[in-house]
Amino acid sequence: MNRITLTLIATLALGSAGAQSTIKIASIAPLSGGQSAIGTQARNGIQLAVQEYQPQFKKLGITLQFVPFDDQADPASGTAAARKIAADRTFLAVVGALNSGVTIPVSAALAPSKVAMVSSASTANQVTDRGLSNMNRVVARDDAQGPAGANFLTQTLKAKKVYILNDKTSYGEGLATEVEKALKAKGVRVITNEGTDEKNDFSGLVAKIKLQNPDAIYFGGIYNQVGVFIRQLRQAGINTPVVGGDGLDSQELLTIAGKSAENVYFTTGAAPVEALPAAKTFAATYLKTFKQPAQGFAVYGYDAAKVVLQGVLNATKANKNKVPTREQVQTAIRKGTFKGLLSGTASFNSAGDRKAATLYVMKVGGGKVKLSTSIPVKPSKP
Repeated sequence: MNRITLTLIATLALGSAGAQSTIKIASIAPLSGGQSAIGTQARNGIQLAVQEYQPQFKKLGITLQFVPFDDQADPASGTAAARKIAADRTFLAVVGALNSGVTIPVSAALAPSKVAMVSSASTANQVTDRGLSNMNRVVARDDAQGPAGANFLTQTLKAKKVYILNDKTSYGEGLATEVEKALKAKGVRVITNEGTDEKNDFSGLVAKIKLQNPDAIYFGGIYNQVGVFIRQLRQAGINTPVVGGDGLDSQELLTIAGKSAENVYFTTGAAPVEALPAAKTFAATYLKTFKQPAQGFAVYGYDAAKVVLQGVLNATKANKNKVPTREQVQTAIRKGTFKGLLSGTASFNSAGDRKAATLYVMKVGGGKVKLSTSIPVKPSKP
């Protein structure tokens, strides 16, 4: 062999070793479009968790990289990102997706490649009911959130007649269906469970609601749509309470609805920062880093990322401090117990649901979002 050949072999060997010592963690969330406010919060929380874990991986000779993907809350964009992740073997896990309608096809696309996912926000029952080994989440399911919303409607608001709306997505339809089921079981009259993908002109819908005169309105949807609906509802002189799920959990709801954001409530698995004593340092770091306050989606993005990163670290250590396989990471996440999260210890059942979670009921009014009450919940399966 001549010197040039030896040099080339050495270069290739170094390049190969470098590639093997790099681990990538992806996130999939809406970073542009109508839901970018919550997607950006989640991504920022994930970024802080990665920065915390990078020194631990560096000690093992591994470079930890974070690659965020923008799905624009669109299943096709999310699936396209999933294909890129599956093709790059240095990606070992994904934090996300955010929307259930994206998480469901993305997790199916990544399942054959055994790329583990931990969602910080997807609540639809179908996310984990499909029995995929790679899919986990740190938030409560719709069949926990729906009854919690129904209990609030009946016990706190004393509603006897409810008009239900949904945004025609996996998330909104799933949540609205669970609320409808729980209300009917309590003997409450459900006027309708109507789907709408309208974003700008709710005049026809508002007119129908005015005729029916419900005691409360439940809307399974996202803040960018529901905020416009609330504004037009109040402008029509209808002050009926509006209740929703965690899709309303964004300060942007106040911006979009403006002064009309009164007598509005929502359930969420993402605790407000002030409700979590452990989040005080995180909130200060977040504010310093991103020049804006942390919200619930940032907290749960951080926690979901810590589950992923600790799972990867556990798998690495079990693999004699070498880069683990995707399957080893998938197993380490599903079977692990993760302490030190802002939302408390997390572990998963056989379906990938968190064994113990908390739901929060938030009240919107006076230009603020305040904690009303908290409810401990468990998944339907042990």
